Amino acid sequence: MKTVKRRVGRTAEDRAVDITVHVLALIIFIASFYPFYLAIILAFNEGKDATLGGIFFWPRKPTFENFKRLLEDPIWAKAFMVTVLRTIIGTLATTLFTSFVAYGLSYRELVGRRVYMIMIIVSMYFSGGLIPYFAVLRSLHLINNFLVFIIPGMLNLFFVLVSISFFQNIPRELGESARIDGAGEGQIFSRIILPVSMPLLATIAIFTAVGHWNSWFDVAFFTQSKNLHTLGYELMVIINRSSSNMSASLAAEVIGKSQTTSMSVQVAAMLVATLPILVVYPFFQRYFISGLTIGAVKA
Repeated sequence: MKTVKRRVGRTAEDRAVDITVHVLALIIFIASFYPFYLAIILAFNEGKDATLGGIFFWPRKPTFENFKRLLEDPIWAKAFMVTVLRTIIGTLATTLFTSFVAYGLSYRELVGRRVYMIMIIVSMYFSGGLIPYFAVLRSLHLINNFLVFIIPGMLNLFFVLVSISFFQNIPRELGESARIDGAGEGQIFSRIILPVSMPLLATIAIFTAVGHWNSWFDVAFFTQSKNLHTLGYELMVIINRSSSNMSASLAAEVIGKSQTTSMSVQVAAMLVATLPILVVYPFFQRYFISGLTIGAVKA
């Protein structure tokens, strides 16, 4: 008996739903993307000309003056270097230290493993608060120290749990065969475990790097030196600062012959602060997507 396959045609209701979904998606995309696109336009347009309005799709008077005035300010040059250093060092430290701890906890035979897991889970849900945290950092001499950006975030408890689940899914035979050949735990971890854990490591690195790049909270509370200010902190300051309270170097240019304004410098600063992440992310996207498909968290 032959099975007759009937082709189900699309009804008018199906087409209406598809059109509605596509129209709504387009509206959401425009509403989400256009403000960022407008900031790009204003950043590449003369500041005083932008105050006249009427700029919607492209710069009316293109210029790089806003970026020139921004980068000439030594505060931003230092902030950029601090941000780059903390992002690179902090990302590497967090990724390696978190994965190293998780690899040890992935062995159920580890002595005291249950105690460690309870400590991790409790620490995720309960915090001592900002004042005790500040007191601990001060006792460790991390206040007003570059290491305050690195050491407190070296162990990410959420990623520890995710990494434990990932490492437990790696066949134990790989490590056992290496031990038979005389390899130590350090060699097994660096030469066998890490190479097959690239999706996990890339996912941890992306989230950590974005957090370091955008961070300003720890700068505001745990540092007093301007040499430790980051891009995120300076961006927050310049956005909340009125034209009369701009830094002396920028204010002199705005009042003088320059065509820049406080708003044009602000949008240029926002673009400088966000562009590196937007450029780097596509190269890690495939690792990021595969990393999100890691199995459910289990102890």
